Amino acid sequence: MSTPLSDLERIKIESRYLRGTIAEGLRDPVTNAISDDDNKLLKFHGSYLQDDRDLREERRKQKLEPAYSFMLRARLPSGVVTPGQWLVFDRLAREHANGTLRITTRQTFQWHGIIKHHLKPTIAAIHGALASTIAACGDVVRNVVSTANPVESAAHAVAYEWASRLSSELAPQTRAYHEIWLDGEPLVGEPEPVEPMYGATYLPRKFKIGLAIPPLNDIDVFAQDLGLIAIIEQDELKGFNVAIGGGMGATHGDPTTYPRLASVIGFVTPDQLRAVAEAVITVQRDWGNRSERKHARLKYTIDHRGLDAFKAEVEARVGFALEPERDYQFDDNGDRYGWIEGADGRWHLTLQIESGRLADVGERRWLTGLRELAKVHQGDFRLTCNQNVIVANVAADERARIDAIVAAHGLDGYRTHSAIRQLAVACVALPTCGLAMAESERYVPELLPKLEAVLEAHGLRDAPILLRLSGCPNGCSRPYLGEIALVGRGPGRYDLRLGADFRGQRLNQVYLENVDEAAILEALTPLFARYAAERSTGEHFGDFLLRVGVLAGNVRRIPAEVVA
Repeated sequence: MSTPLSDLERIKIESRYLRGTIAEGLRDPVTNAISDDDNKLLKFHGSYLQDDRDLREERRKQKLEPAYSFMLRARLPSGVVTPGQWLVFDRLAREHANGTLRITTRQTFQWHGIIKHHLKPTIAAIHGALASTIAACGDVVRNVVSTANPVESAAHAVAYEWASRLSSELAPQTRAYHEIWLDGEPLVGEPEPVEPMYGATYLPRKFKIGLAIPPLNDIDVFAQDLGLIAIIEQDELKGFNVAIGGGMGATHGDPTTYPRLASVIGFVTPDQLRAVAEAVITVQRDWGNRSERKHARLKYTIDHRGLDAFKAEVEARVGFALEPERDYQFDDNGDRYGWIEGADGRWHLTLQIESGRLADVGERRWLTGLRELAKVHQGDFRLTCNQNVIVANVAADERARIDAIVAAHGLDGYRTHSAIRQLAVACVALPTCGLAMAESERYVPELLPKLEAVLEAHGLRDAPILLRLSGCPNGCSRPYLGEIALVGRGPGRYDLRLGADFRGQRLNQVYLENVDEAAILEALTPLFARYAAERSTGEHFGDFLLRVGVLAGNVRRIPAEVVA
């Protein structure tokens, strides 16, 4: 007896390659929302219907529908944005969204607060700027990310080009996007099959690809469904170690869901990469769980079917065996702030954007500052997976002008910020994310000064510690790779997780469950004191906690009942 498909699988089957009735719903003047089925399909087009949860109760009392609006996300391979695109995106944020741009942990932009009749012209304008929103969400290969500064050598640039190529070649082929958003001519009758890789029902769940260039693991390559580790020898790209099965999402109280680090299965040369990537995707397409979405990510497919069996199937589909993995070493997974010179003599300035939110608030005029930079900058911009922005490819004689604009708009805080502030990452959470259980982005400005005060009291202001905040256990901010992480349980309450490593190669562990801020600070204060007094030279906080026995070592990644 076959297992019944999930409801979303039905929606995809009936969608005619992601069309559904989205176009009709956008024209409906009675509501600012669209149907639930169409909202699920809309994700494939890069958007989610949301509502302002701060206003829900008041609007309910007034017998009004929720304050609906749409989040829109771009597909920007490796996070590269031209100055011209930046100016378009900035204008859209001010004219059609809530006046902010948000850099995500997948090197792209989100716009929040777009009302329904502004959604189509916003997407059309993004297309006009030679970008897209297709497959920024949904059960497809999402925005492909890569180490944020690929211009340090010729080999870095070649590796970046592979990431960009994968993003383009693995995108959906349906004409639905052009029909709905760009007024393309609809096909007469039933559309012909147009998805040679995905098929009519696409993938069982989202699929994330990331390419890291050692010694930087700034993308958290082991959090990806498909992680690619560039192997560069004598300034030549030899190929990639292939890691599969990473994923951050989990569900509170359900031990059959868990974060997992990707497993390295071998090495491929550049000319083998596309075939291997497509094989991994199509095995997941065919083997993945289409009945229970909580168990539909690649990590669960691998753990249920076995890593060896999955690898064997990939090799059978490509027709060759993967070579043994090559040696590599990661040093850290943060961003490097300030100016860095590239191999070609051009310069790159990394700016810190707290929680990725570009906005004008008081004297901090970040949105305006980046707009002014885009007006004069002759290079490009690079978004990072840690929610920051690189003003890239700057000529040496342009640095002073860039610095002046940065300082005038309060964008130079990275010069004086504490180390933990420089490394903090947070998801959006409340008020717009429907999954959020607790604050995250809005909590960062409250929490950080309190942590900084404790750290400074122990002489740890400049100690780099990875801090991750998440409003729920789904893991958009990659909290399970934080040396300190707060994962939302409810209003003002979090799981405190500790002990990941600074290179993104070890998951953290639950230290306290469902606690408030007072309990979190009470727990961390003596740990910071111990760390200050007993750490070894160069020892990171997560490593210290394991070495001195605060946390147990050799923790299983996979609950025993899952693989039984």
